[in-house]
Amino acid sequence: MIISKKLRKIALVAISMMAVTPVAAQDLLANQAPIDRKMKAVDAMMLQQLLETEEQASPAADLYKDWDNQYAHRPTALPDSFRIDLRDFCMPTPSRVITSNFGARWGRQHKGLDIKVYIGDTIRAAFPGKIRIVRYEPKGYGNYVVIRHPNGLETIYGHMSKHLVKENQDVRAGEPIGLGGNTGRSTGSHLHFETRLCGVALNPALMFDFRNQDVIGDSYLFRKSTYGSESAQATRLRGVPGSSAAPDRLDNGNKQRASSKKAAQPSVRYHKVRKGETLSAIARKHKTSVSAICKLNRIKQNVVLRPGQILKYN
Repeated sequence: MIISKKLRKIALVAISMMAVTPVAAQDLLANQAPIDRKMKAVDAMMLQQLLETEEQASPAADLYKDWDNQYAHRPTALPDSFRIDLRDFCMPTPSRVITSNFGARWGRQHKGLDIKVYIGDTIRAAFPGKIRIVRYEPKGYGNYVVIRHPNGLETIYGHMSKHLVKENQDVRAGEPIGLGGNTGRSTGSHLHFETRLCGVALNPALMFDFRNQDVIGDSYLFRKSTYGSESAQATRLRGVPGSSAAPDRLDNGNKQRASSKKAAQPSVRYHKVRKGETLSAIARKHKTSVSAICKLNRIKQNVVLRPGQILKYN
């Protein structure tokens, strides 16, 4: 009997505790609710601040409304002016030799600079950013990479022999992205380097000084109203003197002297090796000797020629 009373007592206590627990839990939740609302408000404010900070640090967020991995460039409206941050840069190649300027060339617009590199040379990202396109275009860029940078620019690297990155990959300035080559529409191993703003090609010489392996300053202020004259001046200062893509502002006397000087100097000619060609066949084609070709190119007569290889023949 005593045991039965004790069991009933224990059962009553257990039931009372079960009834009290939900109430206590409900009270705890009720007390916590105002704190949760406050934290939610704080989190929203912090998120807004983070977004504002990110926008200030990444002007590209306002310039580009989408992320397209299909097209290398689709021009959109340019702002009247835009300051491009050039800090935290890396020269895409240590080569100081520009072989072709930005501008009119062979009856069409050349949208970048051609920099002399050799097959296998390391090509690096000019600024930190995100890889937008990694592709091969046989009649144009060959193996190329497009990077979108937080400073608002997109840079394009063309004619490479090999890709070293993947689409949507984040890269740091100076990180290897590919190897120099001669792929696509190319007449010799080089890097075709473009700088674009809103898909519109800007003269890289406005920002990059390949001869001195440096940028022109901490920033470049793009202005629609003065871009044309600034681009021409940049080409005169940092481009190839006398290149067909460079502005020609010589007076008549200087033109005559330049042309006579050019005529006095024998022009170097090149041959692009085709599959199966030999040194003797190339020598016969250009009416020269194998030894002369070897001397010009510093190669031996038993060298194995590669398709696409560029050889001097005079």
